[in-house]
Amino acid sequence: MRRTPKKVKNWSIADASELYGISKWGAEYFSINQNGDVVVTPFGSSSDLQISLHEIAKEIEDRGLAMPAILRIENILGSQIKQLHETFRKVIKETGYQGEFKGVFPIKVNQQEQVIDTITRYGRAYNHGLEAGSKAELIAAISMLNNRDAFLVCNGYKDEEFIDLGLSAVKMGFKCYFVVEVPGEIDVVLKRAKALKVRPLIGLRTKLNTQAEGQWSESGGENSVFGLTISQMIDVLDKLKDVDMLDCLQLLHYHIGSQIADIRDIRAGAMEACRIYEELVKEGANMQIIDFGGGLAVDYDGSQTNYHSSRNYSTEEYCYDVVESIITVLDKNNIPHPTIITESGRATVAYYSILLFNILDVSSFIPHPIPEVLPESTNDLLSNLMSTYELVAPKTIQECCNDVLFYRNQSRQLFKHGQISLREKALAENMVRHILIKISTLATTLKHIPRDVHYIDKLLYDIYYGNFSLFQSLPDVWAIDQIFPVMPIHRLTEPPLNPAIISDITCDCDGKIDNFPAEDHDRSRIMLHDLKEDEEYYLGVFLVGAYQETLGDLHNLFGDTHVVSIHVNEDGSYDLSQELEGDSVEDVLTYVEYDVKAMKNRIKGLAEDSIKNGYINAKERKNILHLFDEGLRGYTYYEKDE
Repeated sequence: MRRTPKKVKNWSIADASELYGISKWGAEYFSINQNGDVVVTPFGSSSDLQISLHEIAKEIEDRGLAMPAILRIENILGSQIKQLHETFRKVIKETGYQGEFKGVFPIKVNQQEQVIDTITRYGRAYNHGLEAGSKAELIAAISMLNNRDAFLVCNGYKDEEFIDLGLSAVKMGFKCYFVVEVPGEIDVVLKRAKALKVRPLIGLRTKLNTQAEGQWSESGGENSVFGLTISQMIDVLDKLKDVDMLDCLQLLHYHIGSQIADIRDIRAGAMEACRIYEELVKEGANMQIIDFGGGLAVDYDGSQTNYHSSRNYSTEEYCYDVVESIITVLDKNNIPHPTIITESGRATVAYYSILLFNILDVSSFIPHPIPEVLPESTNDLLSNLMSTYELVAPKTIQECCNDVLFYRNQSRQLFKHGQISLREKALAENMVRHILIKISTLATTLKHIPRDVHYIDKLLYDIYYGNFSLFQSLPDVWAIDQIFPVMPIHRLTEPPLNPAIISDITCDCDGKIDNFPAEDHDRSRIMLHDLKEDEEYYLGVFLVGAYQETLGDLHNLFGDTHVVSIHVNEDGSYDLSQELEGDSVEDVLTYVEYDVKAMKNRIKGLAEDSIKNGYINAKERKNILHLFDEGLRGYTYYEKDE
């Protein structure tokens, strides 16, 4: 449905940037060039290098990989790790802090091997470590870290095998800390440490009273699932004293949320944790580290507020609040400043990945022309709709708005009770659309728009069908209403005229994106361009590096997408450092326990039976079996005919 923006005649790159908010959520990594392409500046504001995402998308397809694809930009990951460490170093120097900062990446945020490999490579210069919450993650971490100066933090519920793996890492010289999450865990750690003759490195996870607002508020607070109460921490201290192993307790950990939008919650949690740390020191524990957990948020909507999809602070403000909280509490009793750990996963990898996909088709809201003369047997409903259309004017806009919504509901009831025909209902729907468009268009010229007219805008949109699965690539959109920046990656010199929502290609009504970043946090429509014949229209979903690849499922048996990683060189060129083909149909069938060989044999038997019963001939059987073989080898997403 075409909706003419106010600035169409003088449309500019600045208008496109404002419309999609890229200058606000792009964190200086993403912008629009003069050709109207979204470009990535992988080194941030410190460099003028720009790489066109549209050119990369076309090159991916030229290499034989169809859309959709995840694009990973390695340099951005390196830039994020550098920014976090350099900012903490700056703050530590300016405040006179006596400890150091060492970050760790929680593997659960994105467990893909290539991601962990990139983090450990870029993080080595800063001794950036890893956090593991399961045996599988711990084995991955030990094999990938290859840095004895970095921390390896073990969270989660731990059985004896988990603990033995960590103690083996300690034997090999790694700084592998067991964070005790539940009361009985300390007994298992001490038992296995005695059996393996290793003095363990122990931390305690505390349940703070501080509870952050937002999507993950229940991660913290006294009723959170993991962590020890103060009484339980005292019990652990006493057990360690009894076996003369209090010196093994060196780390305090807490976690109050994955995406903490309000800096006041950051500071409140830090202050409370520092008080607990102080008391542990007074109890005689060999405390050396505070692990502030995750929480450093990503500004997905660019609003820079305490809204759940944003944050009202910078990375520098975050670092200052952490460091100053420690100084404020510990300096009163001359307690040495500890090493600071943060488990900043989301902020580390979110910017690094982009989901690219093409639009397959559009279901337009644009109606058929209104007939000049209504049919002779016309129901009064259609005559009333025609009159309403003709009456739309500035002075009658509210009245016409009320009437069209009434007649829309009346048409549904009349059809349900057999009082209008299918063709009459179609004509009524068509006329309703014309009236809604006329009212909405008129409203753009008015200084004061009636409140109900804003509701009409929510009814006016096209549906753009994207070649992707929401449940595989953007599961948080469905599960928790997460907002991600979405926009075309090219044609931005042209004004987009069509308000739209984006549907995926699953057969699920929830498989859609209808919530987009805006100045007032979110909006239900996005402006998109008309499709052009023989030209792909590409969209990008940004900041998807955290959790989306890990949480994706096989809804409708759509599998993993292709993944392409690039490394940008200092001369502005880039190398495709890795290409990973997405799942084939055979792959996903295997995941859900189908025996593909047995399936092929059953299809052969069915084809043979079809010959016997005269449905097909032998040559057709050959073609059919070939088609099934090709289908099994094919990409699970829509593939263009060559």
